[in-house]
Amino acid sequence: MTEGVTLITGASAGIGAEFARIFASNGHRVALVARRADILTKLANEIAVAGRAAPIVIPCDLAQADAGDKIAAALDAAGVDVEFLVNNAGFGLFGNAIEMDRTEQLNIIAVNIRALTELSLRFADSLIRHRGGILNVSSIAGFLPGPGMAIYYASKAYVLSFTEALRQELAPRGVRVTVLCPGPVLTEFQERAGFDPGFDSTILNVSASEVARQGYRGLMTNKRAVLPGLGIKIMPFLLRLFPRGFILAAVGRFQLRTRA
Repeated sequence: MTEGVTLITGASAGIGAEFARIFASNGHRVALVARRADILTKLANEIAVAGRAAPIVIPCDLAQADAGDKIAAALDAAGVDVEFLVNNAGFGLFGNAIEMDRTEQLNIIAVNIRALTELSLRFADSLIRHRGGILNVSSIAGFLPGPGMAIYYASKAYVLSFTEALRQELAPRGVRVTVLCPGPVLTEFQERAGFDPGFDSTILNVSASEVARQGYRGLMTNKRAVLPGLGIKIMPFLLRLFPRGFILAAVGRFQLRTRA
């Protein structure tokens, strides 16, 4: 059988870089995807110097329609198959949807939804051959409506729903499928989105390395969903106690407070 690798998107920083480290430290060869080739190469060198299998570096912008083709071509050239897929790449923007740049907002859909879906489907046969798994990164935002960050929240709701359905479909084929739903994690995400983390984020925050560790363990033990941190674990339960309209207004007020 062709050598299997773990394909990780958004691997240049934050949770994605931590995923690269933890998979590599557990004996997986990793293929790293992100836009910034220099940072990916630095991470790959760090992993190789630690005595792990040399990572495959795939500089690629997932917002581009041909991203899947580029990734597949790079893997074919390296002579490897995807055994595990970590769809970690994603971003959001703060502001009212009708007031922000339309192209940038559509890019959120391209990265958070289209690319994640395409890679999950494109490499499904390989995952089945290797009896591997998919780890899709959603968010606690996937359980909520998100005025002030409407498209991001909606995209993460899609990831949550799609992953749970895919899990049911792929289980008979021996493929593990897990959704990871972290709360606020202090990474480059906040700067790109355009907001300053407040006290609320500090309370719910779990480190990127801990989120990756729990995500990895959840995938390997075939958990349906992983919600890192006690505050995040109880959030879906608490949401059921309040009317949807109350939650909608509360999220809107929170978003206004946290905009940079």
